[in-house]
Amino acid sequence: MESELEGSDSVMGLAVSEMRQGMVILHDGELYEIIKYEHSKRGRGGAIARTRLRNLKTGRVTTATFRGSENTDSVFMESRSLQYLYKNGDDYIFMDSERFNQFPVSAGFLGSRGTFIVEGITVTGYFHDDRLVKVDIPNFIELEVASTEPGVKGDTVSNVEKGATLESGAVIQVPLFVKTGDKVKVDTRSGEYVERL
Repeated sequence: MESELEGSDSVMGLAVSEMRQGMVILHDGELYEIIKYEHSKRGRGGAIARTRLRNLKTGRVTTATFRGSENTDSVFMESRSLQYLYKNGDDYIFMDSERFNQFPVSAGFLGSRGTFIVEGITVTGYFHDDRLVKVDIPNFIELEVASTEPGVKGDTVSNVEKGATLESGAVIQVPLFVKTGDKVKVDTRSGEYVERL
């Protein structure tokens, strides 16, 4: 795999100062997404970048420090619109909206954000050498509350929350006034309630 990626036209040299959060890089022959990036320049020493990286194949998160003189490689990826069709065991099945081919994606690959997707939702798939390597779920999704306990009448304490199961099966905390059947906006990055619609 290493020689395959290094010889690819979609790999370009990348200096430490060009790294950004969300970027995909080639590191030790594997594709990683930069999920956290901290750049610092020391007096006489060169610039360094401390990063948290997520392996796009295994989903494992690791840390790495890059020095100004060390270059890594940036990877070009093609983005395509994908529609979520259904869940098959632990796999989420997506379909390319233009080419109509289907891609199984493991729950671990999507992480906790996968619990917020429902059939028919459109996401962005990123491909490297025609292989799906990353799925971007929208930061905010609107979902119906499938079930929640009614709020206690007369309870006026602010910031009191209760559990609610959404149509996707995810369970989040919502304010007491939210009831079954309401539509709510959820931040998929944090899993938090944003507002009732």
